[in-house]
Amino acid sequence: MDDFLRLSADTARFTHGAPRAFSFGDEGRLLWFLRSTGPTDPFEGLWVLDTATGAETPLADPRALAPEPGELPVAERRLRERIRLVAAGIGSYALSGDGRRAVFPLYGRLYGVTSDRADGPVEIPTAGPALDPRPNADGSRTAYVADDALYVAPGGRVSPDDGARWGVCEFAAAEELGRARGHWWSPDGETLLAARVDESALPRRWFADPEHPERAAEDFAYPEAGGPNADVQLWVLGPGEGARVRLDWDAAQYPYVSEAGWESGTEILLTVQDRLQRNVLLLSADPATGRTRELSRTTHPDWVDPLLPGTPARLPDGRMLTAADTPGGVARGLALDGKPLTGDGIQVRRVAGVHEGRLLIEAGLRDPAEQQVLLLDPGTGSLAPLADGPGVHSVQASAGTLLLTSADGSTPTGFRRTVRTPDGRESSPADLSAPLPYRVVPVLERVTEHGVPTALVLPRDHVPGRRLPVLMDSYGGPGFQDVSAEPRRWQARQWWADQGFAVVTADNRGTPYVSPAFTHAVRGGFSEVTLEDQVAALRALGARHPDLDLGRVGVRGWSYGGYLAAMAVLRRPDVFHAAAAGAAPTDFRHYDTAYTERYLGLPQEHPEVYERDSLIADAPGLTRPLLLVTGLADDNVHPAHTLRLSRALTDAGRPHQLLALPGVTHMTPGGTREKVMAQELAFFRRELA
Repeated sequence: MDDFLRLSADTARFTHGAPRAFSFGDEGRLLWFLRSTGPTDPFEGLWVLDTATGAETPLADPRALAPEPGELPVAERRLRERIRLVAAGIGSYALSGDGRRAVFPLYGRLYGVTSDRADGPVEIPTAGPALDPRPNADGSRTAYVADDALYVAPGGRVSPDDGARWGVCEFAAAEELGRARGHWWSPDGETLLAARVDESALPRRWFADPEHPERAAEDFAYPEAGGPNADVQLWVLGPGEGARVRLDWDAAQYPYVSEAGWESGTEILLTVQDRLQRNVLLLSADPATGRTRELSRTTHPDWVDPLLPGTPARLPDGRMLTAADTPGGVARGLALDGKPLTGDGIQVRRVAGVHEGRLLIEAGLRDPAEQQVLLLDPGTGSLAPLADGPGVHSVQASAGTLLLTSADGSTPTGFRRTVRTPDGRESSPADLSAPLPYRVVPVLERVTEHGVPTALVLPRDHVPGRRLPVLMDSYGGPGFQDVSAEPRRWQARQWWADQGFAVVTADNRGTPYVSPAFTHAVRGGFSEVTLEDQVAALRALGARHPDLDLGRVGVRGWSYGGYLAAMAVLRRPDVFHAAAAGAAPTDFRHYDTAYTERYLGLPQEHPEVYERDSLIADAPGLTRPLLLVTGLADDNVHPAHTLRLSRALTDAGRPHQLLALPGVTHMTPGGTREKVMAQELAFFRRELA
């Protein structure tokens, strides 16, 4: 492994030592966060920053609490996969209602600590390995999950023993809908809103470790496209026996709960969606009776895009804030009580709250690769910038205090984080991560009649006139933007370029942040639009940059990017000459419900769509070198996807390579990705020589 790959592995792709998981507490006076002690330290501890003075205080060191790292509970390990959490040590925490106390799990044990460390960290006794602890308003009690039951400490079990999972989120909610929790305290700290998850109708998926055949296989419930989903209910669990009320909405019509929580002591708000996610309802629920009423409804003939956090919501003045695309799908925008608030000139990406009487939003004003932080006047629709320079800017807010994060390459680590108080004082949590080894300035261009965003990275020692083999390195799937001004994501691509490639990345139609119409172009089929745009973008860049040798084009990718890579050599061998396809979902009939059906519909109703997007039938036509990679512990894109394609290729007599990684999950932590990159480099050097 060379120096860059070793550094990338040792620093977890330059994330160790960087502060993250920020939460404001005590009316903005405190800023809580997680951070390890340096660029090669994987064990994150809990810290707090006093926003008035800028002073940082360490509150909990995982190595002091657990000198020997333990095993994560299975449920927590799977939840970390869902939310892409790779950090060791204290991976998450939750604050009390006043923001002065935190609780956190550590290898199944539960701890609490106050911001002044007066009583901690102190271990909290539990009934079993604890998951997702949540303190109540004053921090006097903590709810947690153990063995799929909901408990309170001090106290005991509060959920019934009925065979269901209580207080957790189901696979679809965590992986696809953005909800990673399953219980919420009432403002008075006496009552819990809890999810009841019945997965008995779901098929099981099994994982055996071939390195350890003596160990029993693990299994879990997986919602496969066209099949049953988990039955999710919400219950109010009050103090005392029998104090249980089920929230009543049409769960058969709206089975997905994408958000829930308490608006006040007498009102619960929940957001529910129908199965194809074309209708999203914001409901108010009475915790005493369980009765619900509709507050707002957002509809779209394709699907209601899930990528606008902060909506739907009720503003402090009672008006309803919802997502609203402008006519023709030109821009993702906002509406108040159904009246459009924004126009075609702004692509809203997130509503971060209310600040100084105006909406605090993250949005794109210019190139889709950039993101700005803006104040939006809900009365006039006027905009005022808070962070508007080149780069990707984001924000958190509490009681007038802001945390502005700018990924703009202005610091050695690529990030600036600034805390700004209402009286104008500024401070920054220390960033202890490794300096980025490359200062990358990708060539960003919009190409084809669709305005596809693209990026080109050349070797740092490139001499104009020297022809270079091309490496396409794109994700290409819904929900993720590759071409971004965030500096960290270009480090590996610069490494690839320095190995002698022109690295091309393209965000084809279906990816976010260009426009709703651009994103919704994949309704009813992934493959044709994805591959058409990638080919067109490659040819457009080749015409503009003659040093790109389009007679030697490799393509690599992971997850949907792996699907794109395999599809490229199977269906367009005239354009793509070798591919490395990792964790590819080769047949979406075997992928999860909430993601797949949102774009493709139900397989029972559209079997031709699923057949067209499957790669299995393409196997006999393979004429180009193909390297397939899969982690044998991948519970997102199950290794069966890759193995089915490998079997079809073998049956058709088509040579290919298969790299199966025992114990490796979809996230490829612990340096696995860098080891695979080294294998891919040898593959592409050989096949594109």
